[in-house]
Amino acid sequence: MIPLDQHPSGRHFLQIPGPSPVPDRILRAMSLPTIDHRGPEFAVLGKKVIAGMQQIFQTRHPVAIYPASGTGAWEAALANTMSPGDTVLMFETGQFAALWQKMALRLGLQPEFLAVPGTCAETGLPNGWRRGVDAAQIEQRLRADAGHQIRAVCVVHNETSTGVTSDIAAVRRAIDAAGHPALLIVDTISGLASADYQHDAWGVDVTVSGSQKGLMLPPGISFNALSPKALAASKTAKLPRSFWAWDEIVEFNAAGYWPYTPNTNLLYGLSEALDMLLEQGLPAVFARHQRWAEGVRRAVRAWGLPIQCADPAVYSPVLTGVVTPVGVDADALRRLIHQRFDLSLGTGLGKVKGRMFRIGHLGDCNDLTLMAALSGVEMGFKLAGVPTAGSGVLAAMEYFAAHPQQAPLQAAA
Repeated sequence: MIPLDQHPSGRHFLQIPGPSPVPDRILRAMSLPTIDHRGPEFAVLGKKVIAGMQQIFQTRHPVAIYPASGTGAWEAALANTMSPGDTVLMFETGQFAALWQKMALRLGLQPEFLAVPGTCAETGLPNGWRRGVDAAQIEQRLRADAGHQIRAVCVVHNETSTGVTSDIAAVRRAIDAAGHPALLIVDTISGLASADYQHDAWGVDVTVSGSQKGLMLPPGISFNALSPKALAASKTAKLPRSFWAWDEIVEFNAAGYWPYTPNTNLLYGLSEALDMLLEQGLPAVFARHQRWAEGVRRAVRAWGLPIQCADPAVYSPVLTGVVTPVGVDADALRRLIHQRFDLSLGTGLGKVKGRMFRIGHLGDCNDLTLMAALSGVEMGFKLAGVPTAGSGVLAAMEYFAAHPQQAPLQAAA
């Protein structure tokens, strides 16, 4: 066991699903001298990152960039579109959907929380925390809302607490099939730049995201991608907002500036991250995350353990949730692995706390990074006396060897 006051040799393995490991190239960019955020040089930087984020969101409409965490972008999305007492329809897919619902209550809204009903017989965990959004439930509820009291449908694209994605295009089709005017507001804080996300093509009105996941940055930047319908709604919305107000930030951002002091050095890092992602091309970025995810899932299956996401159609390319056997404390296992191997894994949150852990496969990552992480997990199982059906390390190694990365490797910076 590593003493708490002794720094271990070698690198720390950060395999949580965000904040993700930051590439050296981005760290170096963030070390540049701070410049005048009202000067002409800064405007060039500002315009570049805003245009780049439009490419990442796959939108031609404005993207508001805030010096804040993803939680701030949640609030911005609601505060700019809603009025006190408005009803919002939300869908429980995990802990972050639950926290967003809690925020809606605190803002004085009336959230309705839908969920996939029942409990999983295999794991004893809630079905809603193992599956994505059920668009049919949303359509049914909207059809029943003849008076159009529901002002927005809020869903999470990639639920970081469970490793489950949701079909956002299907949610838009459900809203349209019901003939309902509700806005579609989507959280893709952990999905953006790791999983395919199309703000315009999927008919999303407000998309929420943050810097510390697929964008490979430290926490501290958040985003709202906006539709014309959302901007129109903001003109009549009555919830108070100042820092989060779209009108000022969109106006200032158009010229490359902010209505208040931006996080200059994080924007240097964002500029470099955009270069890295767009140099490789989004299709190649999405493909490598899918490949890493499948390698990790092969390991989990070889161990004989359930994957938290029960529907292969919506497996997350960003992280994999691993359900531990009944009686095995997943948090105690995580602590053992961290102490012995300096490997950080994501904890179980909310309703799945103590029953699962999460392996992130995003950020500054490659095959060998994941092989090391899987080795640490497998050694942790042995030390903790957790029986496994076979070697997950061998299964992942065989998969990666048989499915080489197709995109060219990035040249060393």
